[in-house]
Amino acid sequence: MTKRLREDEAGPSVPLKGSTQLHIPQKRFYRQRAHTNVFVDHSLDYPTSPDDMDWSTHYPAYFSSDPSSSKFEPNHKVEWADVGCGFGGLLMALAPMFPDTLMLGMEIRTAVTAYVADRIAASRQVQETLASDSPDKLPGGYQNVSVIRANSMKHIPNFFAKGQLSKMFFLFPDPHFKVRKQKARIITTTLLSEYAHVLQPGGILYTVTDVKDLHEWMAHHLHAHPLFEYIPTEELAGDAILVAARTSTEEGKKVERNGGDKWIACFRRVEDPPIESE
Repeated sequence: MTKRLREDEAGPSVPLKGSTQLHIPQKRFYRQRAHTNVFVDHSLDYPTSPDDMDWSTHYPAYFSSDPSSSKFEPNHKVEWADVGCGFGGLLMALAPMFPDTLMLGMEIRTAVTAYVADRIAASRQVQETLASDSPDKLPGGYQNVSVIRANSMKHIPNFFAKGQLSKMFFLFPDPHFKVRKQKARIITTTLLSEYAHVLQPGGILYTVTDVKDLHEWMAHHLHAHPLFEYIPTEELAGDAILVAARTSTEEGKKVERNGGDKWIACFRRVEDPPIESE
């Protein structure tokens, strides 16, 4: 899947010995429309259940396609999901900060997904080269991060088991300004029930946007949902994860360059209510 770019298209690189040199991809070579119709049946690959998902191609340092391999670690699992990850800014910021946490970006646009996959592949190769000289210099080596093309509004439960995730990120999602398009917003009452299914009690759902109307929409639906409780922003002051969510995405950087505002709302997944016996 990784694209070998011509030298005149290439980004920064590190000289490699005995292997094909990958270059950090440049977004202008991965052109894609800004929006995709999430209700169309795209040609997507997804497992029938989380148990059928093969993670070995995404995290080869943690999983093996052969269960008998000594590298096979059944206890490893993806814990953080960046839904609509865009060009992967958050993933690339968090991966070296939390090298033992497996995190996945989910993106429906083909070219954007390819860009993130190439960005991760190139970064892994660069880190491996640098680590050969100084093994402790760059923890993780981006082996703990990956991306998958998926329609998160339809297939989240196909990838993650109940209570598998501890963090979910919804950063600068498509605002769908027109009223008739708002049914396509990534935060709705129905979808929140699916997110609550894969998010463990105590897990955190992060939302960041530069559109006040969308912020109010997402906060309204989250406040109304019985399985989420609001976390006052001051409780997360200084939280490195929230700082990265606000500042590391391409959209977040663009808002800062333009002097725009950002609205934040974080919610904690609460325990399931007890089942009343008859």
